[in-house]
Amino acid sequence: MDAAEIIRRWDAMFSERSVWEAHWKEVAQVVLPRSDWFQGGARTPGEKRTQSLFDSTATLALDRFAAAMESMLVPRTQVWHGLRARAQEIAEDQSVKQWLEEVVEILFRERYAPTANFASQANDVFMSLGAFGTGAMFVDEARQRNGTRRGVRYRSVHLSELCISENHQGVIDTVFRKMTMTARQIVERFGLDGISDKVKSHAEKRPDQPYDVLHAVYPNTGRVAGKLNYKGMPWASCYVLVDSAIRLEEGGFRSFPYAVGRYVTGPKEVYGRSPAMSVLPEIKTVNQMAGTLLRAGEKALDPPLLLQEDGALSAFDLRPGALNFGGVNDQGNPVVHPLQFSGQIGIGEDMLERRRQAINDTFLVTLFQILVQAPSMTATEAMLRAQEKGQLLAPTMGRQQSEFLGPLIERELDLLWHQGVFPPMPLALVQAGGLLDVEYSSPLNKAQRAEEGVAIMRTLESVMPLAQSDPGVIRRFNMPKIAAELATINGLPQKLMRTDEEIQAMDAQAAQQAQAQQLLAAAPVVSSAIKNMSQAQALAAAAPSQQAPNIFG
Repeated sequence: MDAAEIIRRWDAMFSERSVWEAHWKEVAQVVLPRSDWFQGGARTPGEKRTQSLFDSTATLALDRFAAAMESMLVPRTQVWHGLRARAQEIAEDQSVKQWLEEVVEILFRERYAPTANFASQANDVFMSLGAFGTGAMFVDEARQRNGTRRGVRYRSVHLSELCISENHQGVIDTVFRKMTMTARQIVERFGLDGISDKVKSHAEKRPDQPYDVLHAVYPNTGRVAGKLNYKGMPWASCYVLVDSAIRLEEGGFRSFPYAVGRYVTGPKEVYGRSPAMSVLPEIKTVNQMAGTLLRAGEKALDPPLLLQEDGALSAFDLRPGALNFGGVNDQGNPVVHPLQFSGQIGIGEDMLERRRQAINDTFLVTLFQILVQAPSMTATEAMLRAQEKGQLLAPTMGRQQSEFLGPLIERELDLLWHQGVFPPMPLALVQAGGLLDVEYSSPLNKAQRAEEGVAIMRTLESVMPLAQSDPGVIRRFNMPKIAAELATINGLPQKLMRTDEEIQAMDAQAAQQAQAQQLLAAAPVVSSAIKNMSQAQALAAAAPSQQAPNIFG
């Protein structure tokens, strides 16, 4: 597509999502005010955006939701996924498994490098998911100061900049992004060739002058098989300077550079729906009720005063320790009375708390606190809690693994492989086509597997009383495998588990030690026998020789 066609398609896609724009703006005002950059209102960087908020329940719930999503899906302190060869015949090959372990180690080191910025950007994506139902991240090579490309750089994309489209399978394969870049940034990114004279002039005299730049990524339908440049890549990419319809850069991608996640989607809808959208009426009601209760409390603590109309009293001084003359009549009774209200603040607080609970439930805050609120539990009770959590979170968070994290990992592997960061691929994997599958091992997946742990623990609890009367019952169970399976379900790091080779070496060493102990235990007996034998031989040698008597005369 040329520059004019890209601009026209952006305008069409942006017009189609105008209804969503109004919805997102309404959500942003009461849930995430700092992200209110949608159409319909002028915003200035740094301005206050919380003047109309009286209650922070929704904003705090969103913060906890994003933190919980990160801890359940992409915890910073854990290896939350692995890689496995898709071909079953080589999946257990030791050289392949060792190579994949090295790849995963390198991938996590690059992902959480200080310059990568993954953790903070992932949190922004989860915040967008909770508020607006759609979150996106741009994954590209990190550009060094010397012009080289090394490592991975992550950048979350605000929903106001984004238009997306699906293919016939419901997979997002088209992203149009309209972003603001300064003249200096345009020159740094694209160079001086091919940009307008106005941008060149601003880059020298007004480097912070903003410009709108479109980035379009879409399937390369005109792909030329065998081409090693961008014309042979599956995804076409084009940067366009909007005001002058100039194509700044034309290229392509081997892998889709945008990882887009959606919380849930409705029928015939491309953009996702969020927990904030589901409970938006409650959020607005709570905010209004909180404002009403604040005013009621203020009136109760500092009520309006009822005064006589004779004008005997001057302006009343309500400061602490103030003296007000004329405030009592001749009988000593006060002539000033507070205005009494019949409203009951307690009822309003109860109604407000019920709606706050509904908001927290929708943002899964209550669910995430299950284990925190009951720390003193047995192993079986803890597994039951984890099982419940895994079952309730699977439909929503599982989607993020397939729709957001899957393309993200594919993009990372593609970038790092072509940078030559990974060691050479084993021949067996090369011959199998090099196809890999992602195996997630996040806390979410461990919670989902808790059902297996519950079944194991319940079985053992039922069997142990029987084993007391019949020890042979235990022989039916492979205790080492059961222990290993429970360790995996509970998330014990594999490096803390002994391998089969280590166990065999330990068994051989134990057998040698037992044999040595047997020899040591038998040594005194053998020594005594040898001593007795020696003594007998000595006595036999010292005795005079005797002949048998001749009984036949």
